[in-house]
Amino acid sequence: MNLKEAYKKKAAAELELAQARLVEFRAKAKNFNAEAHLNYAKQLDEFEHGIETAKGKLKELGEAGEEAWEKLKDGVESALRSSSNALKDIADKFKD
Repeated sequence: MNLKEAYKKKAAAELELAQARLVEFRAKAKNFNAEAHLNYAKQLDEFEHGIETAKGKLKELGEAGEEAWEKLKDGVESALRSSSNALKDIADKFKD
């Protein structure tokens, strides 16, 4: 497996985990009062948008040639970092 394929697998696994956590958080948010539910729903929607953005970047990376993928990798990493940070923020709020 070349570096590009290994990177794609790792990024796809991270996105799969993020998607699973999103489902988990949405289920937990249903138990909140209406005001809290709306607040978390908005944050979860933003988190989901970040996941979708990262998926799009990962798809572009998969379709890129060997030379272009290094440049696209930065976009994927940025999107994954944003999703990871959002996930941490949401997880911290669910602990409160």
